[in-house]
Amino acid sequence: MILKPERIDDLRPEQYRTIMKRSAEDIDSIYEDVRKIVMDVRDNGDQVALDHYKKFKPNLTLKDLEVKKEEIEEAYRNVDSKVIDALKFASENIIKFHRAQIEREMWMIDIADGILAGRMTTPLERVGAYIPGRRAAYPSSILMTILPANVAGVKEVVACTPPDEGMVINPSTLVAADIAGSKKIFKVGGPWGIASMAYGTKTVPKVDKIVGPGNKYVTAAKMMVFGEVNIDSPAGPSEGMILADKTGDADLITVDLLSQSEHDPDAASILVTTSDELALKVSDNINNEIPQLPRKEIITSSLEKYSYILIARDMEQAIDFVNEYAPEHLEIITEDPFITLKKIKNAGSIFMGPFSPIPVGDYASGTNHVLPTGQAARMFSGLSVDDFVKKPTFQYLNKDGLSLLKDAVVTLAEAEGLPLHARAILERFK
Repeated sequence: MILKPERIDDLRPEQYRTIMKRSAEDIDSIYEDVRKIVMDVRDNGDQVALDHYKKFKPNLTLKDLEVKKEEIEEAYRNVDSKVIDALKFASENIIKFHRAQIEREMWMIDIADGILAGRMTTPLERVGAYIPGRRAAYPSSILMTILPANVAGVKEVVACTPPDEGMVINPSTLVAADIAGSKKIFKVGGPWGIASMAYGTKTVPKVDKIVGPGNKYVTAAKMMVFGEVNIDSPAGPSEGMILADKTGDADLITVDLLSQSEHDPDAASILVTTSDELALKVSDNINNEIPQLPRKEIITSSLEKYSYILIARDMEQAIDFVNEYAPEHLEIITEDPFITLKKIKNAGSIFMGPFSPIPVGDYASGTNHVLPTGQAARMFSGLSVDDFVKKPTFQYLNKDGLSLLKDAVVTLAEAEGLPLHARAILERFK
């Protein structure tokens, strides 16, 4: 039996730590190798990527690193029209949801007579979207990273994705990038792609921020270039948690857990429930289903490593566990999910009720699927329009307004040993 129900109260301390830590990326073990690649790209530009990808095409040139218009046109011919229609449908929902996030371009308030203060919202100039590839194509990730940037008003979004044999990109990836509005797509993946966007090369333009999921090498590279550019939250393998009471449907919960496990050998799928009966039924279902499942090896690895069926003594304990775990995805299948929702403090994206499985958010409900993992939902949110804008503050004071602040500013400046700060105020009253 791969997944056997366990009570939260009976977990050993080391078991509990393992569940909470899950597949936390061991960046230390690859740090030096990734650092060398990143620094090499910084110092030598495109040549580093050219040397790396000559394994796919010995006579590779700089022109081969950027996707050509003809390749996109060919991709449309090779992608099923139903897939194209689905990408366009999903795009409409994603755009609609992210447009609702846009704040006022500017606001201001009167702090006091003669003191006006406010904030303005301005988009980033250029953003880089990293699109995973090689193991599988992820056209949905392109929509999730590029569309919010466009909605925010970013002038230029470039994309980097690892090529397959022959320096080709999966056609669905190219179609999605075109639908999302990316004008520049580069066949450079892993640390090479991240470093190229961070430092800029002759071929790949330097960006202000890099967003998008990737493997541990991509995550390590993003962490290394942070400061040179901004990044979104570090992202690891997918996590799906289901919080359920006795009203949960065991068959639906079974397939939801399995659907998360097919992502990656290190993905985590967890059921937390107050019902012994539901836990046992789901456990039996999963173990009966495994032999005939597609992607069985990946699913089995995920279930054996980081997946659990946990029984809480009551809903309070179950919710406390969820908040400590801070899952990337959380399904709430309880008698009244809206009441439960108010008690959730930490989760990347929340799916409520039996007809809101996690895949709807992966693809087409409009919410973003680039989400924090590894307990990062305690301090990070999912990708949104906010990730693509800056919010500088401003103030305007007349002399009467400055006089209201004079004594306080001078006193604090002198207390901090900064006499010229105080002088900058006093000079205006001579």
